[in-house]
Amino acid sequence: MITEHEDAWRLRVIDLKQYEYCPRVVYYDYCLGGLRPTTFKMEAGITAQERVNQLEERRGLRAYGVQSGERHYHVSVQSEKLGCSGQIDMVIETHDDNRPRLIPVDFKLSRREPGRHFKLQLACYALLLEEAWGKPVETGALYLIPTKEVVHVPITTRLRNDAIRQLLEIRQMVTAQRTPPPTAHRNRCVNCEFRRFCNDVI
Repeated sequence: MITEHEDAWRLRVIDLKQYEYCPRVVYYDYCLGGLRPTTFKMEAGITAQERVNQLEERRGLRAYGVQSGERHYHVSVQSEKLGCSGQIDMVIETHDDNRPRLIPVDFKLSRREPGRHFKLQLACYALLLEEAWGKPVETGALYLIPTKEVVHVPITTRLRNDAIRQLLEIRQMVTAQRTPPPTAHRNRCVNCEFRRFCNDVI
């Protein structure tokens, strides 16, 4: 549960992904604190990610668009300005072409073309990284674990602004404890762990 003072709590970067997927997931998670169960998909993602970490060191960095760099795993970042925190699966720190920059990488247990919700999450990681590390982020990457595919995501001004705007919307929703409308994609409701709280979708 949140407190009366906004300064006393931070949003999580993963909230952006969830809010874009269905805003009610974020609402229930904060306003009905502690009720969200750990699903099989969550546990499978954690196990798969650990395996990817082990294999990463054997690979070069060309798939991420750089020739050389240093990998950092499980990077915790936070921003007082945005009131947000998160943990990035991997950050590549490179100085290729004498241009120091960072590449946040998010591992996903998905085979599909990454949706906007994944890209917003990556853009927020970029904002937090730039504030914490003082180096620019031009692109991020989504590593699709099942297919071993790297999807490059340009961190555009529009994507950055959308992430900031959505953080504000989430904070206002949770502070007011205002129930949002459900997702328009009702097929997402079938396996949702919060389905029992929604009486107007199925």
